[in-house]
Amino acid sequence: MSDDPQESPRPRPPGVDDQTVQAVGRLTHALETVNRARGYLYGFHELTGRADNELDEVLQLFREAGHEEFAAQLERDLLGRNVIEDRWTFQIVDDYDTGYYALFTALEQQARDTFCEGVRHLREAEMKRDRRTPGNPNHTLKPDDDHPK
Repeated sequence: MSDDPQESPRPRPPGVDDQTVQAVGRLTHALETVNRARGYLYGFHELTGRADNELDEVLQLFREAGHEEFAAQLERDLLGRNVIEDRWTFQIVDDYDTGYYALFTALEQQARDTFCEGVRHLREAEMKRDRRTPGNPNHTLKPDDDHPK
């Protein structure tokens, strides 16, 4: 292990203190969590749309089975229904993307640019430096570091 803060896959910009590295790192981690949540939201959007599309066949099957009244109720009350007031899932996704997600992403980028010269994953790079065993080919700092040529 090395105590040299510049011996890192992504050296810390001059003047950046530990608290700032931690704060920006935690903000980036929070954004990564938001990205996972966004994936679930897109999954919700896709699965809800798929279910609504499946209703076409369901309606046909109920009609073929002689259950026209129930098929008509499904068609009238469920097919194409808003999932929340005034919105289909694509509208929820759009609102999320252009509002909360866009702001979160912009502020995380602003923090990296303002406090870390735009360096991504600085906290993790320093963790990699601190947790490595020098000379171990599975603990290299950067690609091709410590690898025989």
